[in-house]
Amino acid sequence: MISSHKQSETQPSSGSGHAESQPSSRTGHPKPQLGSSDRRIEPGPSESGKPHPANRETLRIGIVSISDRASNGVYEDRGLPALRAWLEAAIVTAFQIEERLIPDERAAIEANLRSLCDQSRCHLILTTGGTGPSRRDVTPEATLAVSSREMPGFGEQMRQISLRFVPTAILSRQVAVLRELVDGHSCLIVNLPGQPKAIAETLAGLKDNDGHVLVPGIFAAVPYCLDLIGAPRLETEPTVCKAFRPKSA
Repeated sequence: MISSHKQSETQPSSGSGHAESQPSSRTGHPKPQLGSSDRRIEPGPSESGKPHPANRETLRIGIVSISDRASNGVYEDRGLPALRAWLEAAIVTAFQIEERLIPDERAAIEANLRSLCDQSRCHLILTTGGTGPSRRDVTPEATLAVSSREMPGFGEQMRQISLRFVPTAILSRQVAVLRELVDGHSCLIVNLPGQPKAIAETLAGLKDNDGHVLVPGIFAAVPYCLDLIGAPRLETEPTVCKAFRPKSA
């Protein structure tokens, strides 16, 4: 599902990242593409067969929840509502969201990440789920397979935040990468934890009782990263997450 958001349409979300909205319909899953290494990346064909649009005025964000049981209807997915609610509270510039709910299948994850970047032209993709040590947790491997370069600082910071709460944060394997196409389009892809509370904590960071930042969240660096890869400018609501840009930017 694709939805558009503007500042006047955003609704505040809870600090834990839980969303109150009803689950929305999902988009169809693209057929998995063969191959797992895209160091020099050609964009896949558009669904219409026509050249990809060059209009980049609106920021496009893909959010992907990866769960065998949620995608099969065993229980209600909480990852997509949590991500959507946090983004709507944090971003004050216009943006569009495209959502995917898929199982823990590496081929499906790779295909959806490629589709969101190459066909949907997303500038930012956030995934949730599938980053632990179990055999079915293959989100990091799928993410790395479709990347051109890794951005290791995001994963390092997420683990630092989570270690403030649980020692098992060292078992987390989240990664962040860039997918850079030869036509000039680039996308930042970031793996997030699977729990709504952990999603909000890693994105926004930790604050004391007076609202002062103790540990910066990873989203504070996302707007400037998007600037550097040629995406539309993203502005944030400082009370949720204050974006950092160098004074020269």
